[in-house]
Amino acid sequence: MRNSKITYRLVIFVVVFIFGVVFSLPSLLQLEKGAKINLGLDLQGGLYMLLGVDNQEAIKSKIKSIASSLHYSINKENILVDKVLTNDQSIEFNLLDASDASKIEDLLKEIQGLDVQKNHLSYKISFTPEEIKNIENFALLQAVETIRNRLDQFGLAEPTVAKQGEDKILVELAGIKTKEDELRAKERITKAAHLQLMEVDDSKMSQASSMSESEAQSYGLVILSDAKNETLKYTLKSIPILDGSMLTDAKVGFSDTSNYPVINFTLNAEGAKKFGDYTGANVGKRLAIVLDNKVYSAPSINERIGGGSGQISGNFTQEEARDVAVALRSGALLAPVKLLEQRSIGPSLGSDSIKMSMIALIGASVFIVVFMALYYGVAGIFADIALLVNVLMIIALMAMFGATLTLPGMAGLVLTVGMAVDANVIINERIRELLREGMSIKASVENGYKNAMSAIVDSNITSLITSIALYAYGTGAVKGFAVTLGIGIVISMITAILGTRGMFDYFMPSMQKNNQTRFWFGYRKK
Repeated sequence: MRNSKITYRLVIFVVVFIFGVVFSLPSLLQLEKGAKINLGLDLQGGLYMLLGVDNQEAIKSKIKSIASSLHYSINKENILVDKVLTNDQSIEFNLLDASDASKIEDLLKEIQGLDVQKNHLSYKISFTPEEIKNIENFALLQAVETIRNRLDQFGLAEPTVAKQGEDKILVELAGIKTKEDELRAKERITKAAHLQLMEVDDSKMSQASSMSESEAQSYGLVILSDAKNETLKYTLKSIPILDGSMLTDAKVGFSDTSNYPVINFTLNAEGAKKFGDYTGANVGKRLAIVLDNKVYSAPSINERIGGGSGQISGNFTQEEARDVAVALRSGALLAPVKLLEQRSIGPSLGSDSIKMSMIALIGASVFIVVFMALYYGVAGIFADIALLVNVLMIIALMAMFGATLTLPGMAGLVLTVGMAVDANVIINERIRELLREGMSIKASVENGYKNAMSAIVDSNITSLITSIALYAYGTGAVKGFAVTLGIGIVISMITAILGTRGMFDYFMPSMQKNNQTRFWFGYRKK
């Protein structure tokens, strides 16, 4: 092999081989250092949950948000109205000056999806049926995105959060094994984290414990409990000054006086202006900081507060403060989610699945390796080497990108093993056909690759498009299958076309010298 030729194809193949070995070892040997493949829920156990969204609360929350914006605009435009009252479905108020009718109607026109009923100077505002449907759909999609953001920020590996049907959310958390982890995960997911800044009505505070909910509503008030003391009630104006939709950041800090963890929050430009305008016009009044319908503090306003920042204190532990800050930062849930179904999947199922899948993978690989070597000779051994590199590269790339390996993903890996040698079978058969026609070994190899190329490219591209479609539109297990299949197809193109061709180029002088087609290709010339 003195005249053996090292081509760029062989160099690329060797580099790919080394890369595959180095980056797949942490996963194969379960080393502490290095990136490893994450195992899915079906392989390592964890928590399965099916959630539903409370659509009535979504509509109620949206009504309050619109009432807050409308109340601010009414005050800003100096429009005279009596109390703005809200209930779960509508906003009501009476205009005191008929000359302001055009102003209020201009404000209402800016808000889409409203059903405005007017009786002289009395207004009742609710949502159109189409807008109610839009709110429900948005609440579901927003809940999916918010839960996914929260779990990502908590550092859980590849959680599955997806819309299930028309009104449900599927959540799968791999690696949740203890009751404590399970409870904390559910708290992270279901916490509404709905922040509101609300005005305290001190004139009715003495009646807070005895006042009914309907009576409070008639005054335009709501009654909420203190977060630390359930018996302490607050009478608050039902329309919030602003809510968490205007929050841009939330971080854990420490109180200057008690050194307890607190949550410092920051508002966007609109929220900062509203906060500054309100505090400037209401010095001496009390402003309650409300989180998930619990009053955490209700300090007096001593001066105008600019800068759009505030603080939530409530004797949090550092872990609680961090969880609340993350929930606020990732976004409040427009509507609460409720647990419809829950299953804890034990790791024993995963270990059995891994064992059976590995038996299938090893069995398929051994059969293919032996068959290729016996049927195609050295050319089959080249294909086997390419197959090994293919599997190592799939593992390496999945580990590098932090992909999750599921049971369907392992099925995709087994399928990839079979597909990986498919290209080499086509090439070897083309080479054999040309040898039968009397071509030399060198010419047969060159033309064999050339003739097989179109069939290989066409079949792999169609398979790749299928795997992309499965990944784009599938969820959970389907995505796991698509990931391994897609990576396997791309890598097999490199190993089958470049790798084996590079090996043929390297050994070509020896092939031509001894001309033993039976040894090299499993075919004896007649």
